[in-house]
Amino acid sequence: MCRVRRTHSPRLPAVTRPRLLTALLAVAVLILTSAASCGGDEPSIALASAARAPVAEEIDAPATVTARAAATLTAPADGTLGRLRVEPGQRVTRGQVLAVINSPSARERLRQARAALAAAKRAGGGGGGNLAGSLRGTDRAAGEAHAAARAAAAKISDPELRKALLTQVEAAQRQYDAAARTADRAVREVQRGVRNLNSAVDALATAQRLQAQQAYDLAKATVDALTLRAPIAGVVQPGGVSAGGSTGALGGLLESGGLPAGIGPEALGAPAGPPPGVDTAVPVGGRVTAGTPVLTVVDTRELGLLAEVDETDVLLVRAGLTGTVELDAVTGATYEATVRSIDVLPSTSARGGVSYRVRLTLGAGRFGEAEPAPTPRPGMNAVLRLRVREEADAVTVPASAVFSVDGRDTVWLVRDGRADRAAVTVGVQGQDLVQIVDGVQAGDRIVVRGTDQVREGQEVG
Repeated sequence: MCRVRRTHSPRLPAVTRPRLLTALLAVAVLILTSAASCGGDEPSIALASAARAPVAEEIDAPATVTARAAATLTAPADGTLGRLRVEPGQRVTRGQVLAVINSPSARERLRQARAALAAAKRAGGGGGGNLAGSLRGTDRAAGEAHAAARAAAAKISDPELRKALLTQVEAAQRQYDAAARTADRAVREVQRGVRNLNSAVDALATAQRLQAQQAYDLAKATVDALTLRAPIAGVVQPGGVSAGGSTGALGGLLESGGLPAGIGPEALGAPAGPPPGVDTAVPVGGRVTAGTPVLTVVDTRELGLLAEVDETDVLLVRAGLTGTVELDAVTGATYEATVRSIDVLPSTSARGGVSYRVRLTLGAGRFGEAEPAPTPRPGMNAVLRLRVREEADAVTVPASAVFSVDGRDTVWLVRDGRADRAAVTVGVQGQDLVQIVDGVQAGDRIVVRGTDQVREGQEVG
C-alpha cells in the first residue's frame, strides 16, 4: 500500500498576483536524480547548485493606447447645423472655424437686448414716481440676464471659451451690484429727504444703462459662440466620443495635453452617447439642442499608453522605466514604451481589485528587427510588459526550488547528503530564476524538483 505523506506545497511564483516573470539566463547545473515508486513512477527529486547569474523581473498589465488630447465641440444653443467648414478626417489647426450653428432663439435674445440697450440710452432714468419699483425691476432683469448667460456658458464644450464667458458673467455681476448699491442708497436718501430727486434718478439711470449694456454683451457672446472653433490642433471626426466599449478603454482613450489627464467624454461636455449602431454625426441642416456633440478634435501627434497596474506591483514602478507593448490589433509587432508618471489615487480594475494608472510614452513599433509596424489608433487594447528590477550578478536558484512554509520563503539545502530546510530572502524574481539575497550561497546544493517529497533530514542525492 502506498503511504501518503503530508508535505509543504511548493511555492509557485506569480500565482497570487498578476505578474509575468521572465528570466534572462538559465543556470547551468548538474542534475542528480533519484526516484522511488509505489505501484508506479512518482515525480523524481532533482538537485542543483546555486550559481551567480543575471536575473530580471517583469510585470505585465492591460493597457490602452491614448491620444495626446481631445476636445468635443457641442452646440451652445438650440438650433440647426448651418455650415460645416471641414471634412471628417481633416487635420485642423487651433482656432480654425469648423462649423456654424444657426440659433434663431439666441439671435432673437440678442435683438431684444440691442433694442433694450437703445431704449435705456434714450431714457433719462426710471421715472420719478416709483424709483424703488424701477430699481427692483432693473435688478430682476439683470439677474435674468446673468442666469441666462451662465446657462449658455455651461453648454459650451470648449473649456477656454466657457471659462472666458463665465468670467465675463462674474465681472458683469460685480459691476452691476456696485451700481445697484449706489442707486439704492440714492433712492433711500431721497425717501428720507436728505438728497434731491435728480441725483437718485441719475444713479438709477446709470444702473439701468449698465444692465442693458451687460445683457447685450452677454447675448452677443452667446451668438459669437455659435461659431465653433478648434480648441486644439488635431484630426476632426463627427459627433462626440463614443460610449461604446469597456469603461477602461473609455477612461484611457484620451490623455493629457492642455486638458486633464485620462479625460473622458463627460469631462469634454459630451453626453453618454447613443446605443451602439447609431451614427452621432449631425448633418448640415440637422437640428441640435444645447449640448449636442457636433465635432471632436483628436490630437494624435504624440500617442501614449495608459496601463492599469495591480496594487501588488505598482510600488516597483517608477518614472523612466522602459517596457515593451503588444497590441491586439497588430499581431507580431512590438512597440516601445517609457513610464512618465504613476497616479497617486487608485482605480478599480476590470478584475475587481485595486489598480493604479501608469502613464507612458508610446514609441515606434517593429516586426522583428527591421520592418516598421503601423501607427496605432487611440483606444486600441494592449499588453504592457515592464522591466521593474534586475541584477547583473546575483546568487540565483531555479524558481521551482523555492516554496513557502508559514509565510516564509524556504528551500531545501543539501548538507552532507541530507536535506536541511532553510528560510531565505528572495530578491528579483524571474520566471525561471530567482535571486536569493540571504540564506543561500553560490555553490550550495539545493533541491530544485520534488520539494514536496522531501522531509527534514532525509538522505538525498
